[in-house]
Amino acid sequence: MAVIINIETSAAATSVALTAEGMVLAHQEDMDGRNQAALLSDYIKYCLDFAAEKELKIEAVAVSMGPGSYTGLRIGLSEAKGLAYALDVPLIGIDTLKLMCCQVMFTHDGLVGDEIFVPMVDARRMEIYTCAYDFSLSPMMEKQPLILDETSYADILAEGRRTLFFGDGSAKAMEVIKSVNAEFIPDIVPLAVDMIALSEQAYSRREFLDTAYCTPYYIKDFQATKPKNKLDGQNA
Repeated sequence: MAVIINIETSAAATSVALTAEGMVLAHQEDMDGRNQAALLSDYIKYCLDFAAEKELKIEAVAVSMGPGSYTGLRIGLSEAKGLAYALDVPLIGIDTLKLMCCQVMFTHDGLVGDEIFVPMVDARRMEIYTCAYDFSLSPMMEKQPLILDETSYADILAEGRRTLFFGDGSAKAMEVIKSVNAEFIPDIVPLAVDMIALSEQAYSRREFLDTAYCTPYYIKDFQATKPKNKLDGQNA
C-alpha cells in the first residue's frame, strides 16, 4: 500500500497522519480549534521528517474535502495542494461525512453490519449538513443541508434498522428525533488517523483530484453576514 500523508481540518480539530499498509506510522492532532494554519504546517513537517528518517517515499497526499468549516477546509486544501505539488505526488480528496462513518465503524462496539450511519455536521441554528449510508457506504440519503424537525429522517427510521447519529450536529437532532431505532454516539470528530481506509482505497483505484482546480465541498455556497449592531437588537 502507498505511503500517504492525510490532512484533516474540516472541524475544530487539526490533524495530520502518515499512513501505509493499513497502519498509522506517525500523527499529530490538536482539538482546540485555534491557530489551525500554524499547527497544520508544523504537523506536516513532523510527518515529513518522520518519513525522511525512515527513508519512506511519500506517494500521495489526502485531504478532507468537506462539508465542514469554510475556513478550515480552505486551509487544509491549500496546504495539501502545495504539498502534493512540491512532492510531485497525486492529491486525494476524502468525503468528510464518509470519514466520520469510518471512525464509527472502526471504534463502535456491537455493530452487526445492518446499521444505518447518519453523520451530521453542525451549521446555523437547527441546520446541519448530513446524509445516510449503509455498512458498505452506499448512500441511503444524498448529501444535503437539512433543517431539523420531528419529521427528519422519517423514511430512514421507518426501515426499522439500528440508525446511528453522530457528529457535532447530532446534539441538535437529539432534541427533535424520538425513535426507538435512533442511537446517538457522542464525541465523533473527523481526524486524519481515520482517513486511512478511504485514502488507501482511493489510491488503489487511482481516484485523484485535479491539484490546480479542485475546491472544497461546501454543500452550500458561503454566505457572509453583517453583524447586527446593538440598536438593531434592541429594536427587533
